[in-house]
Amino acid sequence: MDGSAYFWLKGFHIIAVIAWMAGLLYLPRLFVYHADAEPGSEFSEKLKIMERRLLKAIMNPAMLVSLVLGGALLAYPHISFSDGWLHVKLACIVGLMIMHMLMGKWRKDFEADKNERSHKFYRIANEVPTVLMIIIVLMAVVKPF
Repeated sequence: MDGSAYFWLKGFHIIAVIAWMAGLLYLPRLFVYHADAEPGSEFSEKLKIMERRLLKAIMNPAMLVSLVLGGALLAYPHISFSDGWLHVKLACIVGLMIMHMLMGKWRKDFEADKNERSHKFYRIANEVPTVLMIIIVLMAVVKPF
């Protein structure tokens, strides 16, 4: 892969990551509101539509593109799998994937009107992707070890 292709790949990877992170930060916020909504209410039903569309139309494709393009970037010769920062970054990416899957499960709970968690739970869950994102960015930019 020549240098030009690498930067195009990296650019599209960053765009996909931004879209994925937007969803990972917004979906739990919708869950905060949904946890306080009366099941079966017009507001609850509207939130179900918003949550499903966000997950299926934005988050799922953005995650897939992020992972595929990120994997392609790992194939570039200047990446060393012995670098500690890369291991931390990849572990945090696994964390984001786990959060993504948990959010998918929580969305299904809301869809079936079976949510048993409080809005406080979702407020805390909303912070996890933020912390993981901070670590990922610092590892990729600073490469501290």
